[in-house]
Amino acid sequence: MKIVVQNLKNGKLQVDEVPPPALQPGGILVRVRRSLISLGTERAIIALANKGPIGKAMDRPDLARKVLNKAKQEGYWNTYQVVKNLISSPIPLGYSCAGEVIEAGKEATGFRVGDRVACAGLNYANHAEVNYIPRNLAVKIPEGLSYDEACFVTLGAIALQGVRLAEIELGERVVVMGLGLVGQIAAQLARCAGATVLATDLDPYKVELAARLGAHRTVGDPKNLISAVAEFTGGQGADAVLICAATKSDEPVRQAAEISRLKGRVIIIGDVGMHLERRPYYEKELKMVVSRSYGPGRYDPAYEVHSIDYPLPYVRWTEGRNMLSFLELVARNDVKIGSLITHRFPIDEAESAYQLITGEKQEPTIAIVLEYPGESQKPSRITLPSYSPRPIERPIRIGVIGAGQFAKGILLPAFARQKSVQFHAFCTSSGFTSKSVAEYYGASYCTSDPTEIIQDKEIDAVVIATRHNLHAPLTIDALRAGKAVFVEKPLALTPESLAEICRVVQSLERPRLMVGFNRRFAPLTIQCKEFFASCKEPVFVMYRINAGSLPKDSWVSDPVEGGGRILGEVCHFVDTICFLTGALPQRIFAEPLISLTHPTSDRDSVTITLHLSNHSIGVIHYLANGDPAVSKEYLEMFGGQRTAILDNYRSLSLHAGNRRRRHRLFNQAKGHREEVSAFIKALETGSPMPIDFETLVAVTQTTFLIHRSLDTGNPIDYQLPTANST
Repeated sequence: MKIVVQNLKNGKLQVDEVPPPALQPGGILVRVRRSLISLGTERAIIALANKGPIGKAMDRPDLARKVLNKAKQEGYWNTYQVVKNLISSPIPLGYSCAGEVIEAGKEATGFRVGDRVACAGLNYANHAEVNYIPRNLAVKIPEGLSYDEACFVTLGAIALQGVRLAEIELGERVVVMGLGLVGQIAAQLARCAGATVLATDLDPYKVELAARLGAHRTVGDPKNLISAVAEFTGGQGADAVLICAATKSDEPVRQAAEISRLKGRVIIIGDVGMHLERRPYYEKELKMVVSRSYGPGRYDPAYEVHSIDYPLPYVRWTEGRNMLSFLELVARNDVKIGSLITHRFPIDEAESAYQLITGEKQEPTIAIVLEYPGESQKPSRITLPSYSPRPIERPIRIGVIGAGQFAKGILLPAFARQKSVQFHAFCTSSGFTSKSVAEYYGASYCTSDPTEIIQDKEIDAVVIATRHNLHAPLTIDALRAGKAVFVEKPLALTPESLAEICRVVQSLERPRLMVGFNRRFAPLTIQCKEFFASCKEPVFVMYRINAGSLPKDSWVSDPVEGGGRILGEVCHFVDTICFLTGALPQRIFAEPLISLTHPTSDRDSVTITLHLSNHSIGVIHYLANGDPAVSKEYLEMFGGQRTAILDNYRSLSLHAGNRRRRHRLFNQAKGHREEVSAFIKALETGSPMPIDFETLVAVTQTTFLIHRSLDTGNPIDYQLPTANST
């Protein structure tokens, strides 16, 4: 299928041919008929992509600070390589479209094949022939409404949310500043709410259009705005000002205060400068609200991704209900859309459409609609031109499922360094990501269907780097298909799925399974273990992790997709302790650092004590409340009158006989390259997997028992996984 993508590295925009996205249970696949280009948002993305590294850093200083901190912690070369790999993949453009349902997931209640729908959402409602849309980001199109009008749904909902926040009453005087697409719609919606509307913009074309669409008064010259508003309001000032402009200037916010009445309201809908002067807002006791996109539910993964709706009696106007309300207003002809469409392009000519946005073509532009042929669904697999970056005599053909940030930044480069590896195919649920990474690594094909890779007889090994909830089912399917499997941690999110993996492994003659517990392969970890090789007594290991807090909407914390930080990351540190001690956990005790102000984060900061089978003891302090400038991982090991101190996988101090030996690396080395090399070597030689299966199971099972200890407040004796072990 065709999709419009933007390369953030070189600024190139193009229409690409990629596999369609995969259907997920909680959403629908939509064959797109029309999509709307958002001039403001997409112009900003294009402008960012065309800036150099310094320009990008100035635009996003928050991300620049994170990159610099990562460089200090892990080394500048490592950080450069990760960032370079991450920005090499393009991103899809678009977030407002309309079409018909061609497939519905089993949890997408209310939708059937053939339904006409309008869709919203960045990374969902793309400029693409087929899109996957979560249930709450799609609404049915009212009867009689065209696809042309319905594809305005996202911009319409944004404008409607801003108007709702203004709390307009009948007869009030409202000023709309900025008459781009959102401003034109907001002016009409304010009129629908019973207001008398004054619309203003610097562009005479937009001002004239607003007058034709029903604005009661318009102003083009900003010098006349204050006097015009005074006359318009009888000298009282505007009851509400809707700022829909897009500018880095603070002038709209300053002017809004000047033209507002005493105790008026200022609603910021557009992306404008906000360096406020306090006095104008203080003297009039103005109410200012920044509108959050298109309503309650926005940026909440429970609502947008997992389709958990807010109850109507408590949240009357959600994101989805705003979308439907806007379409109903258009269907009744209360809001007129047709006059806003200034240009149309077929999807094949989308690059020409963006020349209007970038200014390469100078024409009056309000709304640009992309049109789609509406052909039948494309196959999920695209064959790429034959290419191999280097000759390989006996290649191990790899199929990759999942290509997120970690895979692109760290894991795939590690596999690419192996001389005997040949990437054969890539699969991602979005489709467009698999195409870009497949081309980058010279694979034979890309797909959005993991079955294509698992059943491909040309593929020797499957690398699974999806979100955590898919690790176990994909591992099971790949093992049953006779594939060697490298799966990123965690191996499983539930005891039931771990027990099923055990049954599958036991049923196979030569199962080959590796989990990405990379830290045991780190050069400094191995030196640490060798330092204690002569120690015949139990040892003590303390592992402190300065994990930092996660964003509220992080998928890792989601109980379905990520499973939380104990299952998703603490497994690493359990495995490292098992490796260093040469033993497996026998008793587990965990205590949370309880936060009275943030009770949901109790399991983000925990202390875990592991009593191991050789009487060694391991203690893990996993903390989310520390300063990120402090190194993330710090380990101390004691035994046999020896001590080792491992700091963030960059330095290792070995103490014995009152002497110290210190090893320091220029760049952090956590063992990713070494674990991949060990996996590939095992495949080449037919030797056992680098980590025995008993350890893989024990480490995973231990994370489940950590949760049980937290639940009960008691130590838990280790037990083998069963379907009922929680």
